[in-house]
Amino acid sequence: MEPRFDYKKLEEEIYRIWESSGFFNPDKLPKTHKGKYVICVPPPNVTGTLHMGHAFNSTIQDILIRYQRMRKKRSLWVPGTDHAGIATQNKVEKELKKENLTRQQLGREKFLERVWEWVKKYKNIILSQFKKLGCSLDWSRERFTLDKDYSNSVLFTFYHYYKKGYIYRGPRIVNWCPRCQSAISDIEVKYKEKRGKLWYIKYKIKSKNEYISVATTRPETILGDTGVAFNPKDERYKGLEKERAIVPIAEREVKIVKSVWVDPNFGTGLVKITPAHDILDAKIGKKCKLPPINVIGPDGRMTKEAGKDFEGLTTTEAREKILEKLREKGLIEKEEDYVHNVAVCERCETEIEPQISEQWFLKMEKLAKLTQKEVKEDKVKIIPKRCKKILLDWLKDVEDWCISRQIWWGHRLPVFFCEK
Repeated sequence: MEPRFDYKKLEEEIYRIWESSGFFNPDKLPKTHKGKYVICVPPPNVTGTLHMGHAFNSTIQDILIRYQRMRKKRSLWVPGTDHAGIATQNKVEKELKKENLTRQQLGREKFLERVWEWVKKYKNIILSQFKKLGCSLDWSRERFTLDKDYSNSVLFTFYHYYKKGYIYRGPRIVNWCPRCQSAISDIEVKYKEKRGKLWYIKYKIKSKNEYISVATTRPETILGDTGVAFNPKDERYKGLEKERAIVPIAEREVKIVKSVWVDPNFGTGLVKITPAHDILDAKIGKKCKLPPINVIGPDGRMTKEAGKDFEGLTTTEAREKILEKLREKGLIEKEEDYVHNVAVCERCETEIEPQISEQWFLKMEKLAKLTQKEVKEDKVKIIPKRCKKILLDWLKDVEDWCISRQIWWGHRLPVFFCEK
């Protein structure tokens, strides 16, 4: 007899017995098992290993599966892992950085070889962790989101929606990461608290020798301003929509518009509208027909449209130069310390630069209405019930979904361009 109980050895033996019994596979359960109960593991990203959150969630799923199996249901729990496109690519790029290499230096083919090496390593670790947790998963059905069948499904689905007119390519504002050099989704954006400044800048009223004060945290985007806005309920600016303002530095004449999306408690209640570089401004710009001007490029530097004095500068350099010019002209009314949330890329923590970009989008309006109908008629059960309203509210104002990414790892869109 061993002096100490070796639980690790026993756990492995017990799991082998469970696996060999075949009971994890519903096709091998006794014929007395009727009805179906299926859970698909929310596939963990192959960016690393499982954490306590995965362990907790997997335990809950295992309890449900085992309970339904005991109730003589043909219970299936499908294991799998997620290729996690941009997240996995970033992980491998960080590893390359330790070798003073970039993916561009390696080239696409060699880089993807390195990614597959990473995937093989962490995928095996993740699956072994599930087994150590005692999860009663049907391993004969194990999946990876880049398996051939899944890739074919992605291609077919894209083609299906494209032929139906749901998918289109065009310029729209997106979350853009200058380091990843890609559009990213809303769920890949996180917010960090940042201590900065709030500048109150004077914009001249065209028809009068008067100025209005506009507050901003991003003076570098002044060069792309195409409007000034205020809330229609703000009595301080009643009638101001009849006037036009002159954007400082750019010396551009712009409309002053009313918008319910403006917060009258922010700054002076007057805000600059830069439709090409702010998600909310793009919404206001579209509603009020204010044109976008891209003054910040995909690399995070100022573009030709920003003017000769600023082209090629980083946004930080452009900010300092613009503030200097504004001070020279006496157009800064005041500045205040200001704490606000800044959008950053979840993967590399680079500040997001929203911009108009040529991407592929899925039209959401019709799909959202179909989903609303199903949810309202309780054809889809939402648990907990309070989340039903959250889903319906989100569907009311859902934007078209950007489905393209400028990355090497992941599913590729079945789109080809004729060079002639």
